[in-house]
Amino acid sequence: MKERLDALVAGLPAEVDAALITSEVSRRYLTGMPSSAGTLLVFKDAPACLLMDSRYIEKARLIVKDCNVVLQRRLAAQLREQLQSHGVKRLAVESDYMTLSDYLVFQKRLPGVELLMDGRLSGLLRQMRAIKSSEELRAIQQAQSITDAAYTHILNYIRPGRTEREIAGELLDFCYRQGSERPAFDFIVVSGANSSMPHGVPTDKAVEQGDFVTMDFGCVVDGYCSDMTRTVAVGEVDEEHRRVYASVLAAQYAALDAARSGIPGKDVDIAARNVISDAGYGHCFGHSTGHSVGLEIHESPLFSPAEERILQPGMVITVEPGIYLEGKFGVRIEDMIVIEPDGNRDLTHSAKEFTVV
Repeated sequence: MKERLDALVAGLPAEVDAALITSEVSRRYLTGMPSSAGTLLVFKDAPACLLMDSRYIEKARLIVKDCNVVLQRRLAAQLREQLQSHGVKRLAVESDYMTLSDYLVFQKRLPGVELLMDGRLSGLLRQMRAIKSSEELRAIQQAQSITDAAYTHILNYIRPGRTEREIAGELLDFCYRQGSERPAFDFIVVSGANSSMPHGVPTDKAVEQGDFVTMDFGCVVDGYCSDMTRTVAVGEVDEEHRRVYASVLAAQYAALDAARSGIPGKDVDIAARNVISDAGYGHCFGHSTGHSVGLEIHESPLFSPAEERILQPGMVITVEPGIYLEGKFGVRIEDMIVIEPDGNRDLTHSAKEFTVV
């Protein structure tokens, strides 16, 4: 973790004396310590200081090697002492995560210190987290392997009469049994007309013959997420179902072919969106083509129409075009890829040809 702390210090603006890290995700990224609470102070001229309460202090002392680990007793007083002893006058805070309420509390309790909630610290952390290390890629791939196995398992479970909730529960139970720490997000399992809602929630609706079932789910291993979507047919479906599915699959292949280092994310979105528009369904594809994945399920950069950031090797991003016909049905197909110097590598190994269960 020392390399990450050093990179953070190197990237801080010259006028910033230190950084205050209060979010769970950034704290874990910089120290390797998972916890629901804790405060990290990163100084330019001294080792970082991690304050942890009694619930986590023992584990932190075992895990964290590149910070001074201090038992948190009276947080405000301890922060004041640390900041004064290091002559900190300008302190960067995480604008992406800090609430206005917390900001006002820190402002009141840290007199003489200017809190910089201008987005530069969060932007630097987003930039650092966008490029995954080999260890991060290992965890993401392991999480995706569980997700792939869950998809194979659920194909034999889906049948007419099963409810969306039952299918979601079976997926979740299987993932836990295979080693997932938790779901990467609330699983989406929607069928029939419900599948026209991209982020619909599982209900007690029973799957019927002729339905599409869309399943969007992911696992977590060592804190890192996976994300995959597959849409399957239950029994025979009509020609429109097949045409929409083929259009989405063609769009995904176009995006996969386009994704490579050195281009803006919007180029990948355009590749997918053009296929769907040419098929006559452009108005039925409202979301972006993909998002980065890591310690959080939605990270940056994106594959979106407005994404100007340049793709770089080591970025892990989903490719998930969809078509949604309101009140009728929807289709989404989603893989995760890692950007490589000469293209990309698909981390998702589940089949995606038209499937009838």
